[in-house]
Amino acid sequence: MQSLVACLPPAPAAGSETPAIRAGLSYLCPTDARPCAYAYPPPPGTPWESGEYESPAVPIADARRAPMPPTLDQEGFELHAAPTSVRDFLDDEMVRRRYYPEAVDLALAVTGARRGYVFDHLVRRREAQRPGLSFGRGLQDGRPGANGRIHNDYTEASGRRRLELVIADARERAGVGRFAIINLWRSIKAPVLDTPLALCDARSIDARDLVVAEVRYPRRSGEIYLVTRSPRHRWCYFPAMDRHEALVFKQYDSQVSGVARFTPHAAFDYPDTPPDAPLRESIELRCLVVYE
Repeated sequence: MQSLVACLPPAPAAGSETPAIRAGLSYLCPTDARPCAYAYPPPPGTPWESGEYESPAVPIADARRAPMPPTLDQEGFELHAAPTSVRDFLDDEMVRRRYYPEAVDLALAVTGARRGYVFDHLVRRREAQRPGLSFGRGLQDGRPGANGRIHNDYTEASGRRRLELVIADARERAGVGRFAIINLWRSIKAPVLDTPLALCDARSIDARDLVVAEVRYPRRSGEIYLVTRSPRHRWCYFPAMDRHEALVFKQYDSQVSGVARFTPHAAFDYPDTPPDAPLRESIELRCLVVYE
């Protein structure tokens, strides 16, 4: 696997610039087995997910107070003011008709790519009583909960495979040079006060930290990266993200050097959540962009 940090500027020294809280993040414990998780109720006697996890308390910096805002090609993510015309994100038809075009416009503006293809979205809601975070597949009212496992949605192999699925025409696909998979994440209700999203600075990730894992769906299987713990990792979050804001982060980039390629992320329990804070509700949307 190519280095994930080749030709990128080094991450600043730990604790050098931005105030941080400390909170638990769920890392995969080192294993020789291939972890597996189910996105639907597994067969009787089979656990929802395999593997052991540890949740050390780590510094998570306030990205809103960073001296320089993070960027998509350096840290792997950036925040944008991006009001939406969608009133009800639980209306799937409205999301596809209105939000998908908005998302393509934003993805192209942020990346500078020429074409964009939205290929899926997912609405999540934090579980009532806020139980311990896990893989986030405990469906409630048809919606999964918050995903507390540190992960990246695509691997080297599944990122390339996604291009084949999105652009099925072989001649059109043959003309694609650089492409990337972008995740757009936003709150769909109130400001996020209880379970924000933590993101790992892409410059602090090493290929040795990434573990290929399988996600099983009713009619197919997918591949993601889970992450093992390293003292090099640098985490941050954007406090109180509101409905008019969109967090844009990189999940795969076919360019193998000079840019962020993968951005591990996870929900975490904010240590000072007000007791009356609304349960976090969010939408994540994935868009494949073609640069050339």
